[in-house]
Amino acid sequence: MIIFFIVVIAGVSFFLGAYPTRGLISLKKIIDDPLAQRIVLYLRLPRILTALLAGMVLAASGNVFQMIFANPLVEPGFLGVSQGAAFGAALGIIFLPPSPWLIQMSAAVFSLSGLFLSFILAKRFHFGGFVLRLLLAGIAVSALFSAGIGFIKYLADPMKDLPEITFWMLGDLSSMSWERFFSILPPVLVTQLILLLMRWRINLLTLDDRASFSLGIKVNREKILLLVCAVISTATIVSVAGIIGWVGLIIPHISRHVIGMDSRYSLPASMGIGAGFMLICDDLARLLSKGEIPLGILTSFVGAIIFIYLLGTQKIEVHR
Repeated sequence: MIIFFIVVIAGVSFFLGAYPTRGLISLKKIIDDPLAQRIVLYLRLPRILTALLAGMVLAASGNVFQMIFANPLVEPGFLGVSQGAAFGAALGIIFLPPSPWLIQMSAAVFSLSGLFLSFILAKRFHFGGFVLRLLLAGIAVSALFSAGIGFIKYLADPMKDLPEITFWMLGDLSSMSWERFFSILPPVLVTQLILLLMRWRINLLTLDDRASFSLGIKVNREKILLLVCAVISTATIVSVAGIIGWVGLIIPHISRHVIGMDSRYSLPASMGIGAGFMLICDDLARLLSKGEIPLGILTSFVGAIIFIYLLGTQKIEVHR
């Protein structure tokens, strides 16, 4: 059912856009108009596929984070990943030559450095278990990167660099191309495949650590592997799409509400629902105004409404 839902949305999205008139473009127009063919094949199609990948990654990572941390309010950027990427992008916009690739690389490097710093700090903390220390370290690292972003904004040229930094932090897929899509495809596929293969073990990792250990599970090692996969895939998406909030927070709740708590089924469902949700939001971003609405604004707006509805209709929790 979810696969059918994605196929239908992707099929409709293929014909949606601002050319030649805002709305649907006919198949005949695509066949007869060379410009329409180029727009659909070289701009619209890689953007659609990237939106599907981004929604899948953010939702799957959110599901993994919430289950491992036994906290329904964590999301993929909780270990300093999103703020690290934003800091790297802002740094690239200000100090590097004007190149989308350099900004993407800078964002990816600093997003992964956020994870690395979180691990280093977690090992030095002496409060609670390792997962709790990692969570606290992620909060501290995110705060440090946020302060750095504020300082870079203060230094930025308000007429040239500051608007670009602000727009990147709001999330955007308008610059996607086949080259950039294929650059993010390998790490995303590898990490998501690992998450899918290990999804049944997430159920065991949500147990008390002693219970998991008694079942022969290397608790810390497997939790770290899952978190690293979730963070690497998130960092990859953030490096090309910017900060896109609420997908990793709200989609796992919807998945568990529909499918149940069993991660063997809720994780693939999160991937599918997240992919469809992101694509719908991206379609709205392209169609609702003459100028494109930043994708992060729409995901935050729709996600907040859904979250409020869920809070008012059910008790949101992750059982351990």
